[in-house]
Amino acid sequence: MKRLTQEQKARVKEILSQMTLEEKIGQMNQESVSIVGGFDVPFEELIEMMTDGRISNEEFEKILSNAERDFHEEDIRTGRVGSLMVSDPRKCNELQKIAMEESRLGIPLMFGLDVIHGFRTVYPIAIAEAGAFDTDLFERTASMAAKESRTQGVNWHFAPMLDIARDARWGRVSEGPGEDPYLVSAFAGAKIKGLQGDRSSTENYVAACLKHYVAYGACEAGRDYNTTMMPDSMLRNNYLKPFKTAVEAGAATVMASFNDLNGVPCTVNKYTLRDILKGEWEFPGLVVSDANAIRECVAHGIAADEMDAAVQSAEAGLDIDMGTTIYKNKLEEAVANGTLDEAVIDDAVERILSVKMWLGLFDHPYVPEEAMDRYDVLPKEHLDLAREAGARSIVLLKNEGDVLPLKKSQKISLVGALADIREEVVGAWALSWRPEDCVSIRQGFENAGADFEYYPCCGPEGPINEEEVEKAAAYGDVIVAVLGETTSMSGEASSKADITLPGEQTELIKKLVATGKPVVVLLMNGRPLALQKEVEMVPAMVECWHLGIQMGNAVADVVFGDKNPEGRLASTFPQVTGQCPIYYNHMSTGRPGGRSKFTSRYLDVTHEPQFPFGYGLSYTTYAYDNLKVEEAADKLIVSVDVTNSGAVDGTETVQLYMQDVAASLVRPVRELKGFAKAELKAGETKTVTMELAKADMGFYDNDKNYKTEDGLFRIFAGHSSKENLCSEVTVQF
Repeated sequence: MKRLTQEQKARVKEILSQMTLEEKIGQMNQESVSIVGGFDVPFEELIEMMTDGRISNEEFEKILSNAERDFHEEDIRTGRVGSLMVSDPRKCNELQKIAMEESRLGIPLMFGLDVIHGFRTVYPIAIAEAGAFDTDLFERTASMAAKESRTQGVNWHFAPMLDIARDARWGRVSEGPGEDPYLVSAFAGAKIKGLQGDRSSTENYVAACLKHYVAYGACEAGRDYNTTMMPDSMLRNNYLKPFKTAVEAGAATVMASFNDLNGVPCTVNKYTLRDILKGEWEFPGLVVSDANAIRECVAHGIAADEMDAAVQSAEAGLDIDMGTTIYKNKLEEAVANGTLDEAVIDDAVERILSVKMWLGLFDHPYVPEEAMDRYDVLPKEHLDLAREAGARSIVLLKNEGDVLPLKKSQKISLVGALADIREEVVGAWALSWRPEDCVSIRQGFENAGADFEYYPCCGPEGPINEEEVEKAAAYGDVIVAVLGETTSMSGEASSKADITLPGEQTELIKKLVATGKPVVVLLMNGRPLALQKEVEMVPAMVECWHLGIQMGNAVADVVFGDKNPEGRLASTFPQVTGQCPIYYNHMSTGRPGGRSKFTSRYLDVTHEPQFPFGYGLSYTTYAYDNLKVEEAADKLIVSVDVTNSGAVDGTETVQLYMQDVAASLVRPVRELKGFAKAELKAGETKTVTMELAKADMGFYDNDKNYKTEDGLFRIFAGHSSKENLCSEVTVQF
């Protein structure tokens, strides 16, 4: 969020001066649409019943069909609501009209929604899209989502999700852009530019919300909502970095995470909210809680009751209460009895009004009638972008014997229940899509004109259909098996202690391989999987992730060679679940893993990953040569020759890494510090040049000091975090 003009600031101050305490607290209250009537238990318990299987999804929907929805109109009218989660443009306008014309001061509402990877046009989940290593793509998809959502009244995205995630057992690894601070930071800056950058019209931008602040992705044992413990150096060198980048890019809002950090829940964490975010970084925007997080401070044991939780949250710098009404119910009393200074509330409300002013809501509060149906039929350019993003996110993991690309004229047996369930392509935390817009892999093969027959055989759940396996073996010259996880197996509240292929899918691979036909595995999943056995069984494997509504067409583009795969892994893949957490940029140890027993290793599996960060194959090959590192006054200039040594045109992602060999604090074995795309014709060589600012070669120590230290550095350039050339340079700062 760019800072307001002097005129806008004065306008905010004037409004604030006219507000009663009740109206101020109303701005700090975000409501959800309440579901009332039609059932005999509290709505929260109804949700639990559906979640734990006591009632089916169908029964849940039937119960809801008899319920009424309360949009809190009277509270809006009396100034006790500042924002809601609604995504119907006509309802948004109706509620906005109450706020603008029937409340005392006419302060507009904000309408927020989780728009993690697309609105109507769903594009790849973040862990997939990050693998494109392309900031221009990240920006374009975010801009598309902003434009679509704003036509439906949504002007506040609870996105981007910027959690560094190093443990694939954590379900929400699917929502974030991976394990590396540099890549996640690049993703962060591009997403803010895409969501907020086009201010030529209020129809073109939204307020981004950085989540989850901070260190949620480091939850112990990969178990969602669990505790997080880390030294300040790790926090600042890794987990805070993407958020700082996004704040510097102008992010308008931040969401505090559920977890406790070193014993203090982030909801009431003055150090992270007040001291770092609003203090050190001079963040001018607002901070919102995650859903129900203020109440959960009582369960954490950091607050005695809801009053205590409310006061601690407000004092820590949490400006908006999402969904609990605790601020609405408790803060007025807290001010009256002297527990909370009203100046804390004034600061929060000024921030909230400033974001609304920046969004243009005071002057343009309504969705134009002509915009509401703009994306009822998705435009070709949006579908093309989703398809491009999907294809560029796909990672070729294995291709022995050049099984891929397939020919469309080959007889293909397409296998796997996931191949024909179009609702499974969108991935976790996609809310506003329509089934009729989704393209399954089976449909993608049909659209490509491939010669294939489809046999479900089995999916992530349920038994193998032996008869269909026999039919698949009889028909195809090659078998393409679509295997992996359902959307519900990753995302929030979907942590797993075992991240191998679920169900009987590994056994299905064995049966397919036993037919003697070449087997290509296409993976649909929301997390890195432990694939040690499966990788050994098949000649070809492709990581397709959950790619959004154009998934089927994007997969067909790659499988049939219309698009040469260029995606890379934004997260390390373990061999087995027990290696988790596993990540490439781990600290150097005194006894690095090796064959000797007394080194950092396992007895029953190597310490190496199945596939490292940055890994990804192509239908061509690339060779690196002539790495040069030149030192300038304020930077290193790194160049390397890259040759397309194969017979197919392609795009190589050149990656730049660094190692600080000896420092006053143990440093990672390797750190990503840059990347560049090289489009190369078959046989072509290009010199790729990247710059590494000396200011970016330092680190935070445990006393919160940022240091750059003279000494020896290793500079790596190459294909992945494991495959690269190395040059040593002594640097003076």
